[in-house]
Amino acid sequence: MIARTIGLSKAIVALAVIGVSLLSLSGCGNTIRGVGRDVGAVVDATQDAGHSVANSVK
Repeated sequence: MIARTIGLSKAIVALAVIGVSLLSLSGCGNTIRGVGRDVGAVVDATQDAGHSVANSVK
């Protein structure tokens, strides 16, 4: 009986660890995606500024 209870406890702990790990990894994915969008916006803004300078010189 005690061995069965210990095995069940280990299984519950393992499932909890897996669940927390999955939540953490999904959070990292969202952060990386957000950083990618920010970098893209910086590139676009830099290109727009370059075009504005080029057009004002003409």
